[in-house]
Amino acid sequence: MKALVINASPVRTGATAEIVRIVSMQLSPHFDTKTVCIDDYHFAFCKGCRSCHTTAECIQHDDVDALMSEFASADIIITVSPSYWADIPGQFKSFIDRCTPWCNTHEPHKAIPSGKKGYAIALRTGPGMKECERIIGSIEHFYGHLEIECCGRLGLCSVEYKEAVAARKAEIEDFCRMILTAAE
Repeated sequence: MKALVINASPVRTGATAEIVRIVSMQLSPHFDTKTVCIDDYHFAFCKGCRSCHTTAECIQHDDVDALMSEFASADIIITVSPSYWADIPGQFKSFIDRCTPWCNTHEPHKAIPSGKKGYAIALRTGPGMKECERIIGSIEHFYGHLEIECCGRLGLCSVEYKEAVAARKAEIEDFCRMILTAAE
């Protein structure tokens, strides 16, 4: 089985990246695991032209197709997102907007292979879980339109810097064990 772990933050060395590293280390002995950072890909904003609603193709040709190929080849997808003003980072939101050709709300549309399992991890600097729930909701909404089954979620509050992740490592490892158990 293949697992894709996505750093939805453009920061490659922060708390989100550290969580991605821990998840990847936990899953790698059991799955062919690939990690990506949203900032590894270059794509433009959606132009809102809706041509993809009739053609299932975007008029822009950039790295969205490459990242969607990673989604297509994975069996399990874990998106790790920090809070940027109480929601997913703009870079990840722009990617989601550009995935309209794969969105199941119009015909024709492209599709990734069925049977994928999706997991969401959200982190934020403040103490309240409501913001994490909003982030997870955005990720799960995206998964739903790609027909990826939402199978698990983890919210981590009071995590601002990479150093704060160490205190939450056991929680992250437990979450990974849940993913492994579900895959058996």
